[in-house]
Amino acid sequence: MEVKGAALLYTLAGLMVTFAGFSALLFVLRQAAGARLSLLDRYIAKTVMTYIFVLAAAALLPALFALYNIQEKWIWRGSGVLFALPMLSLQVTYPHRRRKVVGTGPPPAIFAVFVVLGSAVTLAMLGYVLVGLQYSAAAYITALTIDFFTVVFGFVTALDIIMQQPIEVSERPDLIEDQADEGLS
Repeated sequence: MEVKGAALLYTLAGLMVTFAGFSALLFVLRQAAGARLSLLDRYIAKTVMTYIFVLAAAALLPALFALYNIQEKWIWRGSGVLFALPMLSLQVTYPHRRRKVVGTGPPPAIFAVFVVLGSAVTLAMLGYVLVGLQYSAAAYITALTIDFFTVVFGFVTALDIIMQQPIEVSERPDLIEDQADEGLS
């Protein structure tokens, strides 16, 4: 039994995992260029990975439940609860977790989109699917999509902030050797 929107859910899962890899690659390239990863860099990388894997799992849950021939209304209710609880926990606690690690809260734009909009959408979806309204599949997939794009927005905004910070260059052994060779000449 195929659930409504299965192709879109698979596409979203693939897009999410691709984005997670791309975002991690940006930090690796930054480090390979000689920049040290700051606490903010590491926190953002960890946060993006965590959110994306919760979202990717949520994209696969309905198809997983369908393999057990669960009634469609229960597929969306179960998926909604299993997606919303960890996602809301991440969304609502984000400012506190960031402040604890980095020392400052999120910028207003990230707070508004990543925390407020993301939480509101997730909570609205949960209420909608638990009541069992007609378009539960659409509400679930819409919330999943919007939450994904709030993560993308948060990452792009944070990346802009990171790129404006002065680069703290780590000591590269090959650079030190080159400088030592030049001094001996």
